[in-house]
Amino acid sequence: METEPSGGSLIGIDDVQKALNRSRASVYRYTNTDPRNINPPFNPRKLNPEFRSDIKQPLLFHANEVARFARDVLRIKEVTVEVLNAPSTATQELLGQILNELVGIRQRLDAMDLSTDELQPRREQSREQIKARPAA
Repeated sequence: METEPSGGSLIGIDDVQKALNRSRASVYRYTNTDPRNINPPFNPRKLNPEFRSDIKQPLLFHANEVARFARDVLRIKEVTVEVLNAPSTATQELLGQILNELVGIRQRLDAMDLSTDELQPRREQSREQIKARPAA
């Protein structure tokens, strides 16, 4: 059994159905759901979905939970969980741009070829100026 999540390590009903090689109805029967409780307590004999904040949210399962269920309940002997990287989010893209900017700044600083010895007199001059200021 291999699980290939479409968004990080959480997978939907369709992916669980493919991973377990079971019908959609079977997957729903295996799932730990309760119409009176949106997030029922963990049940080791059921396939436990991730926490939901709204009943209208789709059921999502952690890949490790699907593998546990396949191994322990369905007795599938060979269980392989494959978690693929999620597509990059806006946050990840922004962080990548920031990293590129920092790399560019670093390269420019290195290109200026200012060694520590050249900066030392400036630092000492700044310290003397700070000491010479009257206290507030």
